[in-house]
Amino acid sequence: MTFRPPRLLKPWSTIAAGLVDLIYPPVCLICESPLPEPDQDESFCVECRLAFSADSPEPCRRCAATLGPHTDTSRGCLHCHDEHFHFDRACRLGRYEGLLRQTILSLKYPGHEAVAENLGRFLARQRRTSLEELACDVVVPVPLHWLRRWSRGYNQAEAIACGLASQLRLPCRSWLLWRTKATRFQYQQSRTHRREQMRGAFVARLPRRFRGSRVMLVDDVMTTGSTASAAAWALKAAGAREVFVAVLARADV
Repeated sequence: MTFRPPRLLKPWSTIAAGLVDLIYPPVCLICESPLPEPDQDESFCVECRLAFSADSPEPCRRCAATLGPHTDTSRGCLHCHDEHFHFDRACRLGRYEGLLRQTILSLKYPGHEAVAENLGRFLARQRRTSLEELACDVVVPVPLHWLRRWSRGYNQAEAIACGLASQLRLPCRSWLLWRTKATRFQYQQSRTHRREQMRGAFVARLPRRFRGSRVMLVDDVMTTGSTASAAAWALKAAGAREVFVAVLARADV
């Protein structure tokens, strides 16, 4: 028999939530300014939301890089037309700059899981049309090596993916992709070195779960695409039909 709480408890829980908001008014998770109209779907103030969503009109649909005016993208943009990516398309919230960059950097430290998850929800709301038209079956975050996850306390990509998946009503399966190599931090490394370092860095568990599926691969930031491509290769080797990448930001390289 399944226990169902009495319906009379629901009004009291609403009242209790209202009292908490009265004593501790909700504030923006970024700048801590008061939220004038509390909304369960929003944890950022209007100014921070505008800063996060300020993006160029048409990033590259293949690699999510920033495009100049009148750019021919029939074979990819200048950043990716010579690249062989294993993912099929990429979508971003914005450029890796300003407040979005500062916030993403803060996610690499303990205690920011709520911010990461809410950014995932915000990404899904802002890019809902583009993400829903991909018709994905499952959301999978780019995993951290267990040693880095232990030192950080959580995987920011997983928290972002959970928030995004909840908005899109898709299952999030963080345990289906495993990182086998503890790669070094990739900033200030060449594109070629990044690609070589990421070769064989991921393996998919339970390949039957991916057979014929469309996978949404989620990370916080994409620079050259080497990490996302290596993860997509592992997913396709397990049988995924298509892999699409969703990131908070794309760095200009």
